[in-house]
Amino acid sequence: MNDSVDLTTRDRDSDVPPFEGMLWIPGGTFLMGSNEHYPEEAPAHRVKVGGFWMDRHTVTNREFERFVAQTGYVTLAERPADPADYPGAIPELLVPSSSMFKKPAQKVDIRNSYNWWVYVGGANWRHPRGPASSIKKLGDHPVVHVAFEDAEAYAKWAGKELPTEAEWEFAARGGLDGAEYVWGDELTPGGKHLANTWQGEFPYENRNEDGYEWTAPVGSFPANGFGLHDMAGNVWQWTTDWYQEHSRIDSPCCTIDNPRGGQREASFDPHTPEITIPRKVTKGGSFLCAPNYCRRYRPAARMSQPVDTSTCHLGLRCIVRSRSGE
Repeated sequence: MNDSVDLTTRDRDSDVPPFEGMLWIPGGTFLMGSNEHYPEEAPAHRVKVGGFWMDRHTVTNREFERFVAQTGYVTLAERPADPADYPGAIPELLVPSSSMFKKPAQKVDIRNSYNWWVYVGGANWRHPRGPASSIKKLGDHPVVHVAFEDAEAYAKWAGKELPTEAEWEFAARGGLDGAEYVWGDELTPGGKHLANTWQGEFPYENRNEDGYEWTAPVGSFPANGFGLHDMAGNVWQWTTDWYQEHSRIDSPCCTIDNPRGGQREASFDPHTPEITIPRKVTKGGSFLCAPNYCRRYRPAARMSQPVDTSTCHLGLRCIVRSRSGE
């Protein structure tokens, strides 16, 4: 049932954005998570967040390029990895690189993501589709290949912050509490695609019915109820929360006020206990999400992402919590 979110009264200062392109997201109480899909989303629980400003769209290549030009910042994917941090790693994996999607030529076992993910030397935000590519004609596309520290560095330079998972999900719902998707309960209402996702059988068949095989320019699809674009599909987005299962939340039966995620040490992947790389929550899904695999183009969906890992389908969006923008 898609009840309206209980929104707090708008603040006088909320009519004056602190930066161009930001929209005021009024605080309120909503049902976070889902009991109907992936286990890490359950249980659904009531959460309350305060109001904040949010970027209308994800950070673009043009905006990130301005940041780099002014600061000289070098992203993690552009630096060689320290062998001491990855004992036993083969030398080829320690060169400056990032994780890239490579479409298989035929049907593969979707239980093994290594059938389509590869580390590519020279892939980074300047070369989003591999070392031979560039952002020359992709200025309005979302920046990708940014690790968590890169996203934080950009946000700090911009005078902003990254959202918590709860803030992000509240904003993504756009006033629709409990809706399946950002826009309602039907994936393609009237046969229309409302986000940049995968059509066909992932990972080898993409029919590109939405018009895009890779990223789309920001704002290519309709905004949600708060006026935000691309809160589903296109690229995943970093949040500040350390990853934990919703089932580990204390008192999920009660409304939680402005949750801030789990503990850093508890965010390690339990399937690889020998690797102590903490993980953050990412939200939104991407152009690689398909009905037969990773149905995570929903506001309740979530993924864990190691902080040292950048990919071709992960970017960021910023917020400002001060209502006056000061």
